Amino acid sequence: MIEGLDKVLEGRDQPGLTEVRALLQRLLGGHEAEGRLIEEQTLQPRASRVFRLRFVINGRTRQLIVKRLRPEIGRRSELVEKRWLPAVGMSDNGPALLGSIVEPGGNCVWHAYDDLGPCELDVHRFDRKSVSAAIKLIARLHLQFARHPLLGEVRLHGCDLGIHFYDANVRDAIYALEACQPSSQQTPVRDSLLQRLSTLRKELPQRAEALDVWGGPETLLHGDLWSINVFVIPTAHGLHVRLIDWDHASVGPASYDLSTFLLRLPSQERSWVLDVYREETSRGGWCLPPMPMLNFLFETAEYARLANRIIWPAIALVQDRAPWAWESLGEVDQWFEGLAPVLPCETEMLDTKS
Repeated sequence: MIEGLDKVLEGRDQPGLTEVRALLQRLLGGHEAEGRLIEEQTLQPRASRVFRLRFVINGRTRQLIVKRLRPEIGRRSELVEKRWLPAVGMSDNGPALLGSIVEPGGNCVWHAYDDLGPCELDVHRFDRKSVSAAIKLIARLHLQFARHPLLGEVRLHGCDLGIHFYDANVRDAIYALEACQPSSQQTPVRDSLLQRLSTLRKELPQRAEALDVWGGPETLLHGDLWSINVFVIPTAHGLHVRLIDWDHASVGPASYDLSTFLLRLPSQERSWVLDVYREETSRGGWCLPPMPMLNFLFETAEYARLANRIIWPAIALVQDRAPWAWESLGEVDQWFEGLAPVLPCETEMLDTKS
């Protein structure tokens, strides 16, 4: 018997708890296991969907992560773990999924993972060995999946983070913003964002050509390569890297993942990290563009993400008159204002064809 198992996540207004507890029972050794729940921690307080559970089972401590997901994201994450990463010999570089269950109403799924411990890549206490191990793993992922036959399946269950992502987000953000009805105080924010989006729309042909000429082959993208999703784990055989939270796994150019990862690092460290990536991918025959063009590709990815962040508060304003939405749009406008080149280099005139 495991004491406290029947109380896991009690009072947190979570669906499918009976099924979650049955899954945990199985993963912890079945009905023969003896132990107790000793700690329950919310890892994403705002979303309230990821939890760390700590047990003592048969005298040993066992920590698990349980995560609630929309069904389509749960399916995508399972494919990453069970099909896509194994296809290129990278089974041990995913998030260590132990099991999953579907909530009876079919509205969500729950995943259970091994807790990988406090091994997130720490960008505040910068360690070159850890970052080097991480970027080499990212390069390996991109190389292994370049033009891979499974990319069609990835695109079906994920999305396309190439120029279509940029184009669609800019257009959809314009549609939603134009439908908003701002007060006199809110008009400057809406007009500023519309002007920015209009400029991005005009730049679409140049950015599309740059991605076509310089973006390299399409590949599997993690889609959300913040440092908190990169675990560098010390082992007896050296550092072992795992990438977690594949909720946004998609198809697109490697520059999309690279810009996300590099922007979370100290600016003075980014060039050498890129050099490590360049060296790794050159072994597969890749030739990265010069820094000014890389910055242009990175900027395209960042602008696409910022445009995406406009859509949802704008829709909330149009449909629900959400009071928080204008503040969110103001934040996005400030992010546009503060966007700087990912890599340090002198400004040069870009020729997308050369």
